[in-house]
Amino acid sequence: MSKIHILSSTDRPNSNALKVSEYSQSLLEEFSEVETFSLSDFPLKDVAGGKYGEDIEAVNEYNDAFLDADGFLFVVPEYNGGFPGILKVFIDYLPFPKALEKKPVSFIGESAGSFGALRPVEHLQQVLGYRNALIYPERMFISGVNNQFDKKTGLKSDKLQELLEGQIKGFSEFVELNSNGRADN
Repeated sequence: MSKIHILSSTDRPNSNALKVSEYSQSLLEEFSEVETFSLSDFPLKDVAGGKYGEDIEAVNEYNDAFLDADGFLFVVPEYNGGFPGILKVFIDYLPFPKALEKKPVSFIGESAGSFGALRPVEHLQQVLGYRNALIYPERMFISGVNNQFDKKTGLKSDKLQELLEGQIKGFSEFVELNSNGRADN
C-alpha cells in the first residue's frame, strides 16, 4: 500500500483547505496510507529573514516528515488570484532538486469564487513541474466552496462528488504505479 501525504496549502486558521484536506483523507484511506499536513504547522518564524541554505532543525523535521511519502496531494486555496505565499516559502525550503523529483503529485483547488482556484493550481503545476514532480493529469476545482462543500459529506453536487472520488482513486493508483520498484523506496 502506498503512502500519500496531503498538504493543506495555507496557514490560515480554520481554513477551507484544511477541511477539504481532511475530507479527502477520509476518501483516500480506502486506498492508501494517508496523513494530512497543514502549513499552519510550518515553522515560519524559523525562516524569517531569508535563511536560505542554512540548516534549520525545525524546517528539516517538518520537511522530512512531509516528504516521507510516495505521493502528495496539494489542496490549494486561491488568495488574490494566486496560491498562498506560505506555500511558496515551504517549496523554497524543500531540498533542491531531489525533494519532489519523480514524485507523483495531484491537486485540488478550492475557492469562494467561480473558478475553484484554477489559476493557483495551474501556477503550482508549473512550479512543481520545474521541480520534476510527476503530475497526475486529473485535477479537481471546488468553486463556491463555502456553499458547495460540507466537511462531513463532501460536495453537494453528485456529479462533482463523483469527480472528486474518481480523482482520489485514480491518484492512489497513479502513486502505486509510479512508486513500485523505485530505487529510493
